[in-house]
Amino acid sequence: MNVREKLSIIQADFKAKKSRKNSFGNYMFRSAEDILEALKPMNVKYNVYFTIDENLTLGDFPIMHSTASIVDTESGDQITASSVVGIDLNQKGMQMPQKFGSASSYGKKYALGNLFLIDDTADSDATNDHGKGASVIERVTKPAITSVQLLKAKDYIAAGGDIKAIQSKYKLTQADINTINGTKKDITKA
Repeated sequence: MNVREKLSIIQADFKAKKSRKNSFGNYMFRSAEDILEALKPMNVKYNVYFTIDENLTLGDFPIMHSTASIVDTESGDQITASSVVGIDLNQKGMQMPQKFGSASSYGKKYALGNLFLIDDTADSDATNDHGKGASVIERVTKPAITSVQLLKAKDYIAAGGDIKAIQSKYKLTQADINTINGTKKDITKA
């Protein structure tokens, strides 16, 4: 099995519980650590390992780039997914290390979410602004849909699902949309 096949199986089976509670917003969320803990059994089972790399771009508005990777221990082949988060240096109530640490945590979580297609529901932790207006830290990349997910999406649409739900989770090309709908017409303008 190559790394793409291994990743596809892991994406289809992977579950990470929302084990953390935000007492202010009264909701459950998952952290990057929760995701990594749930991935550990996959290392031996599929002969892979996972890494997360981060790069910080400084300027008027600091940006944290996080890249999650799955590496095949047999071949060395790897697949990566990234995320980008901004760091709000003017955010009240946090020390500077907390601001960077928070951005790092969000970036890791979203890079892992992109790699493993963690898409059960929108994560309240990512969208809650705690009454302060729109969050500066946000997910800015969507994963491309895989062939396995494309087949699932086609079945979802055939069962009466809405293409907008799929578009909210994946970056779709017009060819992907045509495949999902079994049509050649351009429905993105509908």
